[in-house]
Amino acid sequence: MWRTKAPLGAASWFRCGGTAQRLFLPPDDAALEAFLTQNAAPVTILGAMANTIIRDGGVPGVTIRLGPGFADVTHIDTCQIRAGAGALNGTIAAAAAKAGIGGLAFLSGIPGTIGGALAMNAGAYGGEMADVVQAVYALDTQGRAVTLTPADMRFAYRASAPPPGLIFTGALLRGQARPPAAIWAEMESIKRKRLETQPIRERTGGSTFANPSPEDCAQAGFPEGTKAWQVVARVGGRGLAIGGAKMSEQHCNFMVNTGTATATDLEALGEEIRRRALDAFGLTLRWEIARVGVAKGPALRSS
Repeated sequence: MWRTKAPLGAASWFRCGGTAQRLFLPPDDAALEAFLTQNAAPVTILGAMANTIIRDGGVPGVTIRLGPGFADVTHIDTCQIRAGAGALNGTIAAAAAKAGIGGLAFLSGIPGTIGGALAMNAGAYGGEMADVVQAVYALDTQGRAVTLTPADMRFAYRASAPPPGLIFTGALLRGQARPPAAIWAEMESIKRKRLETQPIRERTGGSTFANPSPEDCAQAGFPEGTKAWQVVARVGGRGLAIGGAKMSEQHCNFMVNTGTATATDLEALGEEIRRRALDAFGLTLRWEIARVGVAKGPALRSS
């Protein structure tokens, strides 16, 4: 349940980075609630670490990872499904397909857990969390149960802004009744597209930068709807490498660890792309990958 100097970075999808000073793995809601009623230390919440860089200096204080006790997926009715915050997005999509609940297939194309997807309003292939969330379940810093509405989550493009200090424990998602065969076919199409266009068999963390907003596109002189990968390509980012970190040749908005990258390499590469975009177009690319912990090496911008 408790570990010290736990190798977080090695467990992340990038397979590099630092350790957790203290790692707490609560087996269920009751254990998490009991911890929160007694804890006064700073807390960092992590899931599968699919879209996360664990900085080389490690994560101070207490890190909480929600494990199997938070991964249940329950079919509620013909249109609703409840999932624990530790449930993998792909598992939820498959459970919804089996139950004949459409509208959640897009989750099969998003790495990580539903907890992380809630925090960043994750989306892909025509869907996003804001479209399907009915309620979010959480605990506050005192261990008290809280239920949030979609309005409480304040979803925006690849972001949310719920009340501070909450730990998501699950969510109620709503889709539409649809023949399972049609949903499985949609998921298979998503799988093929990912294999064709994304370096998903490499050590990667999903999309590095969020797509520019219409306002950002207008300011930079880009057509509305310009994608982040197009900006990365225009500043010479495709294949660009720093140390063992490289922007993918296959999809240049994906950063990969070629085998020897440090977390510092990864973050420095992302910041170099951001610097180029700002210098060339006055455009600030926004990180879609979370960077957690203490950085080593030169100071890095955090926005």
